[in-house]
Amino acid sequence: MECPNCHKNASRVIDSRPSDENRAIRRRRECENCGFRFTTFERVERSPLLVIKNDGTREAFNRDKILHGVVMAAQKRPISSEQLDTLVDHVENEIRKQGLNEISSKDIGNLVMKELANLDDVAYIRFASIYRQFKDVSGFMEAMEDMMAKHDKE
Repeated sequence: MECPNCHKNASRVIDSRPSDENRAIRRRRECENCGFRFTTFERVERSPLLVIKNDGTREAFNRDKILHGVVMAAQKRPISSEQLDTLVDHVENEIRKQGLNEISSKDIGNLVMKELANLDDVAYIRFASIYRQFKDVSGFMEAMEDMMAKHDKE
């Protein structure tokens, strides 16, 4: 690791510990040339993920867009921000587990709906009404029947 002080490539690690909720390793280093101490962070490099939109265009995956959608669906519902963050984490982890470089927005929406269905029925229906873009009442009723069938199985 290059020293930020003298720019020599000779440092040693004097301390390591987990950081950022175990998503990174924080390392304290000391330059063997000048004795300057500095901190580095080691993180897993994630490959870029592209989302294929309905019109065929591609854009970079943005977890904030998912979070915004579920926050809107969960307005005035007894769902904490931590639960919504966890939901988005689950969706992102599921996408990354698939090992793909591209995923359709439709597949992302289905993952979100699956997670919301386990969290809150009303938030699920709200999200579904926007995501599925119901053209009439029958589409809405179909989503309601799916939710009711899920409850009957439980």
